[in-house]
Amino acid sequence: MAIIIVSGLPRSGTSLMMQMLQAGGLELLEDEHRPADPDNPRGYYEYEPVKSLRRDHSWLPRAEGKVVKVVSALLTYLPADLSYKIILMKRPMAEVLASQTQMLKRLGRQGSTAGEVALGKVFSRQLAETERRLATWPKAELLVVNYHQALYEPEDTAQAVVQFLGLNLNIAKMIQVVDPNLHRQKLSDTTAV
Repeated sequence: MAIIIVSGLPRSGTSLMMQMLQAGGLELLEDEHRPADPDNPRGYYEYEPVKSLRRDHSWLPRAEGKVVKVVSALLTYLPADLSYKIILMKRPMAEVLASQTQMLKRLGRQGSTAGEVALGKVFSRQLAETERRLATWPKAELLVVNYHQALYEPEDTAQAVVQFLGLNLNIAKMIQVVDPNLHRQKLSDTTAV
């Protein structure tokens, strides 16, 4: 059975997709290590052992038949011999960076000293390289979901996700959890990452 993974850059809409999948009827592999806060008022839907994926993937069998969130930078550390269905969230880079900056500011932490433009280039290169590598994995299937489409055309997004997963999920409930009011860093650049 394939492990369902929701991935993307930080602040790209991964928590939104996790909410949709849970509402649709899937079980999530998550813990309460990172609770909801003003930046993600519905929660982060994370599983702490994922952060150690580079060194330890012994927890992966617990993810079979469930959904787990894995930030895109860690995807290449997944063992290539397992089967995955990966939903990759993409959001305009300017919004990703603005959302990240806002979150760090609220936490009283400084962001990258490289600056937003340089960080955006690093994120873009890293994401392109991850997609290129995943395309060569025989047991990984990839669906790219545009964050704006998920927010403003949730029915189309839910149907695409259900078709990709090949599961009978509750599309009406998936749509109901989508709240466009949580789209707070809106920028004129609407080109996806």
